[in-house]
Amino acid sequence: MKHLSSKKLRGLVGAIALASCAALAMPNAQAVTAGPTAVQPLPVVGEVAEVPPNDSGRDAGWTSASAWNAVRYNKLYNTGAIPASKCKRPNVALNTEYRVRYFEQELVRCMHAVWKSNLWRAGNAKWNVKPNLVVHGYNTIKTSCGSVTGWISFYCSSGNGTIYIPWRQIVTYYSQNPTFAVAYATNTIAHEYGHHVQAMSGLLTASWWRQNHMSKDAGLAESRRRELQASCFGSAYIGANKAYYPMTGGLKAQWDYVVSHSGDRPGYPRDHGSWTSHNFWSQAGFKGNGRYSHPGSCQTWAAPATRIA
Repeated sequence: MKHLSSKKLRGLVGAIALASCAALAMPNAQAVTAGPTAVQPLPVVGEVAEVPPNDSGRDAGWTSASAWNAVRYNKLYNTGAIPASKCKRPNVALNTEYRVRYFEQELVRCMHAVWKSNLWRAGNAKWNVKPNLVVHGYNTIKTSCGSVTGWISFYCSSGNGTIYIPWRQIVTYYSQNPTFAVAYATNTIAHEYGHHVQAMSGLLTASWWRQNHMSKDAGLAESRRRELQASCFGSAYIGANKAYYPMTGGLKAQWDYVVSHSGDRPGYPRDHGSWTSHNFWSQAGFKGNGRYSHPGSCQTWAAPATRIA
């Protein structure tokens, strides 16, 4: 990934292997690149951390105590069950730009319909803010969070938040393994929407304030807690709606593969968590308490270091 200006960056985190979730993780952005393996598609994810010029004061006012309370004791955790959206899987083949855009637009609409109820119960002022969605075919795309190069899915929290999805990546996967492509596309948008939930609830900027006041190793651990939580939030939505999508059979098997093959690669920054940790938090969100899925399953800041390795 091309390096951004040091005047803009708070940090640059290298590419990692992460099947399906990504985050240009900033107080303003959150990321995913891809490349198939001999067995089946396995994406490679990149992440950039940056403060957009028009959001330079976005995290002003945090203190060590308030930022810790925001991530550890956020009211969102106690908002109960995530409702089933009752949305069925969009009945389209993911083989064109138009169809990928339609698919992802429908999922964002459905996720917004249910997540806003939990954000409202938590007392968040932005409970009804729906993120923008940009499905693009560019190799390099310019955003409020900086220019991003490569097949990268990411979330930028500038303004009301925007999710960026490269359609060519999904179309390529669909040509190799259609069921994997659906599982990947579903999980990716759910993860990125998880970052939007973090942004609207104050979790995202609080976590980035904390990371920017930490040592390198502690900051990487903070990043892992934030990324694993976004995956958990995404999986919680999928679990809440599993009877209607439906998430069973071959699709569930491919989704299990995606979440169990996502995480940090040897030789790259340990900023998203191991495959084991990613699978643990994804399954925790999906299963919830055994009766329903809920945000309280995703309290990564309450977990021991072994769970965010």
